[in-house]
Amino acid sequence: MERSDFADKLNRPVFQLISDLAEVHHIEVYVVGGYVRDLLLKRPSKDIDIMTVGSGIALAELVAEASEDHTKLSVFRNFGTAMLNYGEDEIEFVGARKESYDRNSRKPTVENGSLEDDQNRRDFTINAMALSLNKATFGQLIDPFNGLEDLRDMIIRTPLDPDITFSDDPLRMFRAIRFSSQLYFDIEPETFEAITRNLHRVDILSKERITDELNKIIASPKPSYGFKLLDACGLLKMVLPEMIALKGIDKIGGHGHKDNFEHTLEVLDNVAKNSDNLWLRWASLLHDIGKPQTKSHNAKIGWTFHNHEFIGARMVPKIFARLKLPMNEKMRYVQKLVGLHLRPIVLSEDIVTDSAVRRLLFEAGEDTDDLMTLCRADITSKNQEKIQRFKNNFRLVEHKLKEIEEKDRIRNFKLPLSGEEIMTLFNIPPSKKVGIIREAVKEAVLDGIIANDHDTAVAFVLEKFAKK
Repeated sequence: MERSDFADKLNRPVFQLISDLAEVHHIEVYVVGGYVRDLLLKRPSKDIDIMTVGSGIALAELVAEASEDHTKLSVFRNFGTAMLNYGEDEIEFVGARKESYDRNSRKPTVENGSLEDDQNRRDFTINAMALSLNKATFGQLIDPFNGLEDLRDMIIRTPLDPDITFSDDPLRMFRAIRFSSQLYFDIEPETFEAITRNLHRVDILSKERITDELNKIIASPKPSYGFKLLDACGLLKMVLPEMIALKGIDKIGGHGHKDNFEHTLEVLDNVAKNSDNLWLRWASLLHDIGKPQTKSHNAKIGWTFHNHEFIGARMVPKIFARLKLPMNEKMRYVQKLVGLHLRPIVLSEDIVTDSAVRRLLFEAGEDTDDLMTLCRADITSKNQEKIQRFKNNFRLVEHKLKEIEEKDRIRNFKLPLSGEEIMTLFNIPPSKKVGIIREAVKEAVLDGIIANDHDTAVAFVLEKFAKK
């Protein structure tokens, strides 16, 4: 590419504004990092990193002052950075930095530096490129580590010695795999081998930073690619050993089960094709996590994993707590889907009764559609006839779900009678009997004995319990 090609790419008004101000105030300034990478890859990006030789805060203040009212400036003096919201763009301003690391921390000692110093501290060659915003060289690419060539060759490589890069900041090992998964790039062999040599450095990382990278890998277009790399280099065993326990195929008497690790990654990819929901993807990653604890062999029927969905659901909170994932409704959502993931499949293999469908709707509630997405993704047999049979039966289940939902309003089910109403009807205090009556109403609705409405429920309990 010619220099003019890059100048044409810098066509946002804010770039011209920064260039004009830099010219007037004799400031050396560049666009750097991920924005340059994504610009050259023609990927959308709203996060812009501006690096200046000098004070990033001072330049940000000049830009904010010269801008119209639609800008918002936030200054972080302890870090020497400033954030400017300019229209839809979020622009970070920082001065060029030189870094040195202490053995026991990934937080570097920082001092002012040059453009060369700043590029030397970058994690990968594709993130170490800079585009000049200076008038005399506007649009010129500064690429000391051949990042443009690595972009073309789809390679992740460190600019300097990878052992030093990963030892200084071991989070970069996860970032290498994350970028590889997001971009579907290969990791250069020496860089990948350096990850395996520096696994012990993971000990200095916080769980939150690791999990942030895991989430980005899970959110990538084909997350299995990232997880296979995590497994190959040894990082997966350190952060999610429950996944490693899924690996392998045992055989007894000619009976073998599927490799549940490979199956899980296939399910994860299937879900990723149909949903951007991070927590649904986590549910797909953990849906069979209880299988190693429940694996058993029966001479007549082969390998079984009875109740693995319930064991897996009990494991979810422990995994979330260890990884510092949110212990709120997001965890409960994943736990619920893991616990229910076999139910639609079981329904599709049997006669679909109204009662069974009502109970599934009652338990899945507003997450029924996500549960069905997970269950469809879980069909990974290589037997095409079996897959087609499952799909046909699944359509029957989905039709029945819709029919029952429209008729009985079971999704997000609430009892048509409250405890207070029951106490008034029977003139009784809070007691065990109130709970018994409420449970009887719920079962009657789910079994289709009575309709899901208030008046019918009142008549039911008066007839059933008035004389007791």
